[in-house]
Formats: sequence, C-alpha cells, structure tokens
Amino acid sequence: MSNLYPYLRKYKKHLILGPIFKLLEAIFELIVPFVMAELIDNGINGNNKTHIWQMGGVLVLLAVVGLASALFCQYVASRCSQGFGTELRNVLFYHINNLSMSNSDEYGVSSMVTRFNSDINQVQLGVAMLIRLAIRAPFLVIGATVSAIILKPSMCWIFLITAPLVALVLWLIMSKTLPVYTKNQKKLDKITSIAREDLNGMRVVRAFTEQEREQKRFEDSTQAYAKSVIAIGRVSALLNPLSFVIINVAIVGLLLIGGNKINTGNLTQGELIAFINYMTQISLALVVLANVMVLFSKSWASAKRVSELLATKPAITDEGNEEAVAVEGAPAISFKDVSFAYGNGSPTLKGLSIDIQKGETIGIIGGTGSGKSTLINLLPRFYDVSQGTLEIDGVDVKKYPLKQLRSKIGLVPQQAMLFSGTIRSNMQWKKKDASEDEIISALKIAQAYDFVMQKSEGLDAPVQQKGKNFSGGQRQRLSIARALVGNPQIVILDDSMSALDFATDLALRKALNENLPKDTTKIIISQRATSIKYADKIIVLDKGDVVGIDTHDNLLQSCKIYKEIYDSQQKAPNETAYAEVLKNEN
Repeated sequence: MSNLYPYLRKYKKHLILGPIFKLLEAIFELIVPFVMAELIDNGINGNNKTHIWQMGGVLVLLAVVGLASALFCQYVASRCSQGFGTELRNVLFYHINNLSMSNSDEYGVSSMVTRFNSDINQVQLGVAMLIRLAIRAPFLVIGATVSAIILKPSMCWIFLITAPLVALVLWLIMSKTLPVYTKNQKKLDKITSIAREDLNGMRVVRAFTEQEREQKRFEDSTQAYAKSVIAIGRVSALLNPLSFVIINVAIVGLLLIGGNKINTGNLTQGELIAFINYMTQISLALVVLANVMVLFSKSWASAKRVSELLATKPAITDEGNEEAVAVEGAPAISFKDVSFAYGNGSPTLKGLSIDIQKGETIGIIGGTGSGKSTLINLLPRFYDVSQGTLEIDGVDVKKYPLKQLRSKIGLVPQQAMLFSGTIRSNMQWKKKDASEDEIISALKIAQAYDFVMQKSEGLDAPVQQKGKNFSGGQRQRLSIARALVGNPQIVILDDSMSALDFATDLALRKALNENLPKDTTKIIISQRATSIKYADKIIVLDKGDVVGIDTHDNLLQSCKIYKEIYDSQQKAPNETAYAEVLKNEN
C-alpha cells in the first residue's frame, strides 16, 4: 500500500486544508445547540425579541460560514481525489506496458482492466471521503458527547451508554462484511473476462448459435456476484435501523428524564432541546461513519489490488544494459542448448541448438503446440529462456537494451493487430519519422500497395479499432508492411500469411526475397510446407524438440514428420501448382 502514497504527496495542501475546513464546519454545527438553548431560555421564554433576533442572526451566520467551509472542502476533495486518480491511472498504464508477457499471463487481461478502471475509481472515491468525512464524523461524535457533558454533566451518562452501543453494532456488521469485498472484486474480474471474451468472439458465438449458452454463462457469473452483493447488503441494511433504534430509545430516555428535571427546575427547556440536538448529531454522525467505513473497506480492498499490480516487478528488464556491439562474423541468431517452460509447467522447448546466418531464409514448421511461436517469442525477449543462451549478432539477448534489441526485429504476430488511426500512423509504429517513400516501399513488398492506393485518402485512410474496416488478408498485409518499415535486420512472420490466397502468398515471398537487403534474416513460420519449401533451412519442431534442420529435399528423405506434413498437403492441387511456379521463378 505504501507505493500509492507518493501519488498523494503533491496534494499535501489539499489533504490538510480539506479536513481543517470540514472541522470548522463541524465546530459551527456543535455550537448551534448552545445557541438554540440560549435562544429558547433567554429569548423565547423571556419574550426578549432583541435576544431572539441576535441569536437568530448568529444561527444564520453559523449556517453561512459552515456552508462556505463545506463547499471549500468539497472543492479541495474533488481536486485531490480526481488528480490522484488521474495520476495513478497514468502511472499504472505505464507500468502495465512495461510488464513482461509472463506478468500479463499471471494476472490476466480482464483482471488488469478491472484494477485499472473499477478499482482506481473506488480508491479515488475513498480519497474524497477521507477528506470530507473521515475526520468530521468521529469529531462530531466526540464533540457532541463532550458538549453534552459540558452542558449538563448529570445527563451525560445517556451519551456514554449510547455511543458504545452504536459502535458495537458498527463493529459487528463491519466484521461480517469486510472480508467479502475483496472476493467480490475477483468475481467482477470474472464477469469482465466473460464479457470481453464473448464480445471479441461475437462472430464465433453466432456462427455456432451458442448465444443462449454464453448468455447463461454470463448470467451465472453475474448471479453469483449479485448474490454476494445482496448478502452483504442484507447485513449492511441492519446498520441504520439498529443504530436509529438505539438513538431513538436514547432520545425517549432523554425526554422522560429531562421532563422530570425540567419540572424540578434542574434542567431548562433549551438545555433539553440542546441535548436532543446533540443526540441527533451523534446518531447521524455514527450512521455516516458506518457508511464511510463500508466505503473505506471497498476502497482498501481495491487499493490493495492496485498496489499489488503496481508493486509487480517486470520479469524482464534491461536495467544497467549498455548499447551492445555486434560480434563480427557471428551468426545472426544462435540458440545454444535453449530450453523454455511457461511458469512451472513442463518444457515447451527442450535443448535447442541452432545457428542462423545473416541473410538466410529460415522456415519453421510443426504441429499445433510444437513450440513454433514460443521459439520466436524468445528473440525480442517477450520471454526469457529457462536454460541455455540465446544470442543475436554474437551478443546474449539479455545484455541488449530492449529498445536496441527490438529495433533489430520486425515481428508480424499470428493475430494481425492494427490500431485506430490511419494507415500512415500504423506504418510509423517502428520508425516514427518514416517517409512516404519508405512506407510505400514496405506496402509494395507486403502486397498491400494496390488496395491502399485505391482508397481516396491513400495513406491517410482511417483505420478502425483492430482494423475492423479491413479484411483478414488486408490486415495481415498491413501488419507485414508495418514490420518492414525501417529495414529491420531480422524479419519474423509468425504464420502471418494464413489469410492470403496462394497467388498473393507467392508474390509476397518473391518480393521478400528480391527487395529486402541481402543481409536481412527472414524467419517464416507456416503451416503450409509450400510457403517455406524454398527456404535455406527448414526447422521441424515436434513437442518442443527439433526433429529436423535441413533443406526441403533432404528433409523429405530424413524427417518422417516433415514428409507426412508435406505429403498431406499435396492433395491441394492449387497449392502445388503455385509452388511449382515459385520454383521456376527462383
């Protein structure tokens, strides 16, 4: 929790001034019963109109000054809480973007979204209530009790009994509800996760007509959350009635005892009214305090979740790394007995030793779950190797500054991801100052130039979120073009041509061979054997093991798994025909 305090430091003045003005309001509120007693006893009972007007003026003055103090406190509380929340969101967003993939896997996207939005909103509200009510409510309870003792010590025992009883009710209810709030936030995470999953997969849900099943899954999750919240609500709902029963019984006791004392001359009518006012103040302050405690409980649970995420250190850092110098003559990429496992699971890659030279075209193929994507995710250090060493240009990737390392790599992931903006803004992700000629060159290589230029806005054509205004093949080609801008030393295509027809696939591979610098290393992961058939080397993976590294022709003779994959795909005549065209052109 201490890691949240620094973001409140710049609001020290607000944290001091707000409660001070709230205390002033409470002090003025505590003076009112004294003034009322004076007005009744010496003004109304004595038929002294001058005194009535004087005391009435004092009441108006107290009300105006109290209102001004409350308004100023409200302003200060809003400035502080909103400023704190804004700064915390900015810091948390920056922190999340610096976390490693393994950290993201640990928390899950839905949980991080809930912490970023709902939890910070709750913490923000807690800060506002801390300034406005956390000091005022207990001060009113104590102040009203002390004022009653000063007013008439012989009557104070009613207050000394009432306040602890209400406090006991408050404690009993809080002890039942506090532990549940953290659990409720986790249930909210689950609701967010289901909603996000279904909204992203809306087409799949509809294609399989599974709307009713998904609706039931969502309803079950929301019902579980609702039941938990209702259960807390039922317990919390007892707070106000029980508190008011105790207070009202105390007021009845005051009236009975006070009436007798008035008859005997030991108490004035004004003093009795003042006592009732103080009792009412105590009751209202205790109810407010109870509600504040509920709110603080929620805010505390949310603050712990935000603090936990903020305290998470990135699993991968480049702290202390200086710009690395490539070793002359070293392979472009070198895997040296590399193994990798996600978390504490079984190894996904096992003892890989592979050298890839500059300018080579490498194909990677294997069945689902064989470790193809995991292999290339190690290169930009999305994950670190569990064992062994991975080098680029003869330098361990762990010794590179992340910015330098990732500037060497142009990666096109399996899922084509475009960001809202324009085609130009998407193309300039890798190189902010990329010229129009560089972008057009990359678009031509990626076979995206024609459909981009058909748009009236050209490079300034709008791109909707996730590129939804483009087809799957168009998104893939734009993603490939984006990776090529800036001439990276290593180009990685992670099954990123799956939505392309064979003719476009052929033209793209030909353009990559002819237009990229000769020393550019190309790694192509594909399920199509024909897409990597003419690579300099083909790496065949099976359950995390390398079962073959060689050319296409040699692998057909020496690697059973590769031959099975290739033979199964030869049943597609069009693919074979395009492969032959490529062979002739090369």
